[in-house]
Amino acid sequence: MIEQDTIKLLRECDAGVKMGVSSIDEVLEYVDSKEFKKELINCKNEHKKLDNEIQTLLDKYRDDGKEPNPMAKGMSRMKTGIKLAVNDSDKTVADLITDGCNMGVKSLSRYLNKYAAADEVSKDICKRLISLEEKLAIQTREYL
Repeated sequence: MIEQDTIKLLRECDAGVKMGVSSIDEVLEYVDSKEFKKELINCKNEHKKLDNEIQTLLDKYRDDGKEPNPMAKGMSRMKTGIKLAVNDSDKTVADLITDGCNMGVKSLSRYLNKYAAADEVSKDICKRLISLEEKLAIQTREYL
């Protein structure tokens, strides 16, 4: 049970990290504030570091990980495209990023509870990813 929950939690973290990086990539070109752009890039780099840890563990379990849900990713892209087409300000980007962070925190927290038998290393990665998302949502507030 421990190994199954560990793999499942790592897969969800993998999908979450990929979704986060993809979302940040989608909005970066629309950011005017140098400081905001720097914060987004730093967060993206932290996501990538966690992704490396996740991939190492998934490789250990001989698992390919998980891509973000195509429907969720498509809807996110569509929402981002529409909102930025109407208003490409930092406020719009901050709104989109905040929504994404909140959804990430909610989903990852649900998976952390669902896969309670996962090993402590995987739980720690998930908690760090949640923390990253929470921190970005807080940093983004000043741009709303």
